[in-house]
Amino acid sequence: MIRNLKRRFSISAPRLSVRPHVPWYVRWAITLPFFFLAGFLIWWSYDAGMELAGFHRGKAEQEIAALRDRVATLEAENANQASLLAVGERQTQMQQASADEVQEQFKALNEENLRLKEDLTFFQNLPLTSGRDADLSIHSLKLEAGSLPGEYHCRMLLVQGVQRRGGVFDGDLQIVVNGEQDGQKVVLQFPQKTATEVAAHHLNFKYYQRVDRVFKLPAELHIDSVEIRVFEKGMQEPKVKQTVLLS
Repeated sequence: MIRNLKRRFSISAPRLSVRPHVPWYVRWAITLPFFFLAGFLIWWSYDAGMELAGFHRGKAEQEIAALRDRVATLEAENANQASLLAVGERQTQMQQASADEVQEQFKALNEENLRLKEDLTFFQNLPLTSGRDADLSIHSLKLEAGSLPGEYHCRMLLVQGVQRRGGVFDGDLQIVVNGEQDGQKVVLQFPQKTATEVAAHHLNFKYYQRVDRVFKLPAELHIDSVEIRVFEKGMQEPKVKQTVLLS
C-alpha cells in the first residue's frame, strides 16, 4: 500500500491533464456539420461517378415519369378495349339469338306451308273422294317425335262427309298408345284426367278441323302402335278411328 502511495504522489506519478467541461449538445453541434458534409461529399461523389458513367438522374426520372404515363394510357386503352369487346360479345349473342329465332320461324313457316299444300291437295281431290266419305273421316294422319325425350306430335285433318257437311260436329279426340315397358304390355290413353288436357282434346267444327296434339311418354317405353279415336258427344263408341303402326 505504501508503495502504491509513493508511485501515485512521487515524481514518477502519471501526468494529470485538466480540460474544460464541454456540454454534449455543444459537442453534437460541432460534430453534426462534419457528418452532413461527409454525407454530401459521398452523395456528390456517387452522383458524379454516375454522370461520368453515362447515367443522368434527371433524364432517368423523366423517362420513368413518361413510362408511368404510358402505362396509365395503355391501362385505360386496355379497359376501353375490354369494354368494347364485351359489347361486341353481347351484340354477337343477340345476333345469334335473332338468327336462331329467324331459323325457328322459317322452320315453322316451312312446316305450315307443307301442311297448307297437303290441305290444298286434299281439297282439290275432295270431289273425287266425297262419294266414299263417311260422316266423319281422318286424313293426313302423322305421328312425329318431338324435340324432348318421349315427346310426340300427332297431326291430322278431320273432315265431315257430304251428308253431315253444314252441321257442327261436337266431340272429343282420344289417343291410345300401345307399347311395351320393362317386358310388359302397356296401354296409355290421352287425354288423362286433368281438365286442361280434356279441354285441349275437345273438337268442334263445321266442315273440317286441323288437329295438332302433343303427348309425352316415358323415355323407356317402346311404342308398338298409336290408335286415334274420335267420339261424338254423348256416344260411347268412337265415330271414327285409325291406327298408326310404328313397330
